[in-house]
Amino acid sequence: MSSETVAAAYSARAAEYTSLFGSITSTHRADQQLVLSWAQGLSGKVIDAGCGPGQWTDFLHSAGASVEGVDLVPEFIETAKRNYPDAQFSLGSLERLPTADQSLAGILAWYSVIHTPPSSLGAVLNELARCIKPGGSLLLGFFEGPAMEQFPHAVTPAYFWPVEDMTARLQQAGFSVENTHSRVDPGARPHAAIVARRADP
Repeated sequence: MSSETVAAAYSARAAEYTSLFGSITSTHRADQQLVLSWAQGLSGKVIDAGCGPGQWTDFLHSAGASVEGVDLVPEFIETAKRNYPDAQFSLGSLERLPTADQSLAGILAWYSVIHTPPSSLGAVLNELARCIKPGGSLLLGFFEGPAMEQFPHAVTPAYFWPVEDMTARLQQAGFSVENTHSRVDPGARPHAAIVARRADP
């Protein structure tokens, strides 16, 4: 499915989504610790790519990071600017982030690629790699599964990815995987996160 299709699906349910997930208190404590630890190791600008209603952008901003939230859904950006006026947000897509080549210390892509079809994932990861300076870092969160397969997400279809497969995709895009994290909580889909370093071009 196209990014426009995904954006339209989230636009239609933006208010509902924000009420459920638009606050950092709705996130897992372990995820907060991981994101904070990752960000503290960066020096320079960070983009929260696919920031949604802005809770992670504000979390990073409050922790002292130089961060900008970017999302393709206008309703999310409007809500984020209203709820988190001290943080910076702009409209943009994962396929074409509004930043110069090799200009970022890091990118947080927290569940931002879960709706990206496997055939398009390489292009998205290449775009993230374009923006991160050599030695910079990517933190990618996603749904983990034993095989890459589509499932009926509440908003629009999404994908499970084995950590090994996502690792291989990241390596193909020019990243070196530093560590991985997996978690299964009762009543929730399996979660994974990968921290990857941008290799020298």
